[in-house]
Amino acid sequence: MPVERQLSIFLENKPGVLARLCDSFAEHGINIDAMSVSDTVDHAVVRLIVSKPEHALHLLEEHGVLVVENEVLALSLSNKPGALGRMAEKLSKARVNIEYLYGTAGTDKKRSLLVVRVDNIKKAARVLGVKS
Repeated sequence: MPVERQLSIFLENKPGVLARLCDSFAEHGINIDAMSVSDTVDHAVVRLIVSKPEHALHLLEEHGVLVVENEVLALSLSNKPGALGRMAEKLSKARVNIEYLYGTAGTDKKRSLLVVRVDNIKKAARVLGVKS
């Protein structure tokens, strides 16, 4: 359950833009480990955890894409009712605010990957037993 480097980018909200980003990453051997896409009127906010964040950052900036970097927690939770609630309760008791999160259950449906952005990552990592 490591602390990960997340890249947030703004892309035009048009057909083919995300496909080109993914193709470019593939051409450079960059795997997308987690992704969230939120739309706005003209742009999409894409949050990514990738296998080679430095390489991806350089590639994006080379193409004039605005990139914001953040540290996030990448948690592996049991895929059972209440697991997310217990994690959120631990953070709540420590007075750590969850700013946003996204995730998915694995194909085996036993574990879930949850990417969490909090207002105090060091405290959250300590409370949840995450190595930072």
